[in-house]
Amino acid sequence: MVEVRVNGIFMTQTQASGIILKEQDGQRALPIVIGEYEAQSIALALENLKPPRPITHDLTANIMETLGIEMEQVIITELKDNTYYAIIKLNFAGQLFEIDSRPSDAIALALRLGTPIFVEEMVMEQASYIPEEE
Repeated sequence: MVEVRVNGIFMTQTQASGIILKEQDGQRALPIVIGEYEAQSIALALENLKPPRPITHDLTANIMETLGIEMEQVIITELKDNTYYAIIKLNFAGQLFEIDSRPSDAIALALRLGTPIFVEEMVMEQASYIPEEE
């Protein structure tokens, strides 16, 4: 697995939103097109901005923290038919759980909770690129 960080948010020519995940110890980047709401939620987390009332990802993070559920990691596991798949690994009272998730929701939560984000090597090989130096 390859540990990544959110390196930025982008808009496509068709006005779709996306994020760029960059590997921690390397040069590869992985673009993922996501929904506008999720992009806004990720942008808020990246900027450490809190809306006046909790949005869905803040609410979920608050519930998890209140109940003592630890989010151990996010893993982007697969790219199938142009759709990315992810799992969230949770620890609740010593029991481990793997929860199916859209990568965008998992990443929005991970940013709020300080959880590491990983991409399976096979997915990086399939869809990553090396950005040109600016």
